[in-house]
Amino acid sequence: MTPRAPGWVYLISDRRRLLPSARTTAEELRALVAQLEEATAAGVDVIQLRERDLEAAVLASLAERIVRRAAGTHTRVLVNDRADVAIASAAHGVHLRADGPPARRVRSIVPPPNVIGRSTHTVDDVVQHDDADYLLFGSIFPTASKPDAAPAAGIDRLREAAHRSPVPVIAIGGIDADRAAACVEAGAAGVAAIGAFLPEGRAPGALGAGRAVAALRAALARAVRS
Repeated sequence: MTPRAPGWVYLISDRRRLLPSARTTAEELRALVAQLEEATAAGVDVIQLRERDLEAAVLASLAERIVRRAAGTHTRVLVNDRADVAIASAAHGVHLRADGPPARRVRSIVPPPNVIGRSTHTVDDVVQHDDADYLLFGSIFPTASKPDAAPAAGIDRLREAAHRSPVPVIAIGGIDADRAAACVEAGAAGVAAIGAFLPEGRAPGALGAGRAVAALRAALARAVRS
C-alpha cells in the first residue's frame, strides 16, 4: 500500500471517546459506523479499527460493514491486533501493537496484498521492524488519548525515524491540521489521529470526520508544495 499524494490521512477509531454519553455498546457502534462512513465519503485513506474490547464476532461484523462501505473507494480498512478478524471480514490488513508478533510471522495468516502495519515509539523500534509495510511513529506531540505516555518524541525524532526507515512512517500523537504539515515536511508519509476526527469540541483540534479529512489533506498538500 503506497501512500497516495500528498500523503496518508489515517483515522484511528475510538468509539468511547466518540460518544462518551452512550449507555450501550450498540449505541456506541451506531455512532462509530456513522463517523467511519462520513470519513470514507470524505476520502480518508486508512481506517484502523482499534476497538480492542469488542468480542471477535462483533468486531468482525463492524469491519465487514465498513469494508463494504469502502468498496470502490481509496479507503483501506485495517483491524487492530486481530489478524483472524481481518481475514474473516475481508479487511485490507492488520495493524500490530508495538509489542505484537513479528510482521513476517503474521504474513502466514495475512498474505499480500493485505497490509501489515505496526506501532513504534522509538527510532530503534523503527529500525528493528522493517518487515512491516508501514509504521506508525509517535507520540510526536502530547496527546489526550495517552496522557500517561512517555514524553513526546517531537519533530526531530520523527525526521530521524523517517530517514532511517525503509518503509513509510506515519506520524501519530497530538496531530491536528496545524501540526500535520510539519510532520510531512520532516519526512512522514502521512498523519494519523483519533482526536482530530471526533466531533468538534470533543477534543483539542477536533473537527468531525469529514472536515478533519479535508483539513488534514489540505495541510499535507501545502507541505508538499512548500
